[in-house]
Amino acid sequence: MRRSAVWFLLLAAFAGLALLLAQRSGRTELSDGDIASLIVKLGFIALLSGAVLTLFRDRFAQAVQWALIWAVIGLLLVAGYTYRFELKDAGERMMAEMLPGRAATRGKVVEVARGQAGDFKIGTKVNGAAVPMVLDTGASAVVLTHEAAKAAGLPLDFIKYNVNVDTANGRAQAAAVTLDRITVGGIVERSVPALIAPPGQLKVSLLGMSFLDRLESWEVRGGKLVMRTH
Repeated sequence: MRRSAVWFLLLAAFAGLALLLAQRSGRTELSDGDIASLIVKLGFIALLSGAVLTLFRDRFAQAVQWALIWAVIGLLLVAGYTYRFELKDAGERMMAEMLPGRAATRGKVVEVARGQAGDFKIGTKVNGAAVPMVLDTGASAVVLTHEAAKAAGLPLDFIKYNVNVDTANGRAQAAAVTLDRITVGGIVERSVPALIAPPGQLKVSLLGMSFLDRLESWEVRGGKLVMRTH
């Protein structure tokens, strides 16, 4: 009697599922393809349910418990897949808060948290090579250290240091180049004018105005650098 009641409940659940699918489709009738697909799915569920009941026929309570566990796992997987993009954005924002310099991308907006020293250390990619930079709104252009330029594959043997620049240590010279691309989070800017500092003249590369001026907007808000691309 107990098993008959279980099968009755399963059949009722299948009927309810079929009705729900019909309502979700927005139609009063299902096509032949929909019906065939529904029958296959319901048959699989019935087969799986029968196997579980057979396996646990002497342990009905345990069978129900396992069924509930798998139902919860299935719901979690469905929810995770449905909200996968929101979860990804939330994860990126958490990582950006925990690791200053890591860019968090949300659509066309990229945010970078301020570091403990009060500056914005930004993880960028120059021509595909990872290059850490510091935001410098006083620099008219992106400035790369000699080491960063080498990592980015720039032709250092053919450049000329003939551009006068003012630094904290006085006047110096740099080499003018055009970078194929600079990537910060989800922002990619191409053909960016930049300067290369001579060896030993600069400790860290600078993200200057030749990159920032290309954005739709940028601002420092609540301890974060907020950049928006076009």
